[in-house]
Amino acid sequence: MPEPIIFYDIPGKDEGRKSWGPNTWKTRYSLNYKGLPYKTVWVEYPDIEAVLRKIGALPTTTKADGSPLYTLPAIYDPNTKTALAESFEIARYLDRTYPDTPRLIPEGTDALHVAFTHAFREVLFSDLRQITVPASADVLRPRGEAYFRATREPVFGGDLRQITPAGSAKRAEHWKGVKNALTTCAQWIAADGTGKLYFLGDRPGYADFTFAAFFTWARIVLGEDSVEWKDVLTANGGPGWPDRWGRYFESLAKYENVDVGEEAIL
Repeated sequence: MPEPIIFYDIPGKDEGRKSWGPNTWKTRYSLNYKGLPYKTVWVEYPDIEAVLRKIGALPTTTKADGSPLYTLPAIYDPNTKTALAESFEIARYLDRTYPDTPRLIPEGTDALHVAFTHAFREVLFSDLRQITVPASADVLRPRGEAYFRATREPVFGGDLRQITPAGSAKRAEHWKGVKNALTTCAQWIAADGTGKLYFLGDRPGYADFTFAAFFTWARIVLGEDSVEWKDVLTANGGPGWPDRWGRYFESLAKYENVDVGEEAIL
């Protein structure tokens, strides 16, 4: 049995919603699906760069001023002394390094997964983010919330609480876009006409965990009892399959384990 992989995630303030972000959920789903032992280290937003520099993980992109930007998820694998960030690269690493575990990206489909990620974000993210980003600030601890608001409000052009308030026409319009995206994704899955549950057919993979991660984000920050989440569960039903997405997310619940973990030490 390998030593536990160290998985770096951003903490929410409530134990029941401690793991909340879409990008880190891609990696959490991946680790749970593969059945690999791991331990979460919780890193507040202001500490991400210092922690990733400490473990030797590279930045994933650059800021507007050209300086490096360090993001989560990230892992450190003590079995290979490897540190890396970015969920797709982590998935590829896990497939290469642990070939006896279920594959996330079937051999020869890397390019298709990159294309899927771009297409999926194109149809979903611009609408979903208008609702879920403002709600995300409310699930964070005080330090994380302050950082999140300070970095997101300039992008959104004002107080996050005023972007898409509940009951507003703007929120309803963006949610209509989310439902259209769900319809598009349901059509992608149904393209072969066989009634398969997942994007990859009979079993889930990285494409499914990418999709599920964004809607897990919505479920956590909006709440399971929210109108929007209930709307997701009943969208795109049909004869003999009235709860198409309800069944989908229920089938992935076994890969949603969140360990207690420990706080990052700078």
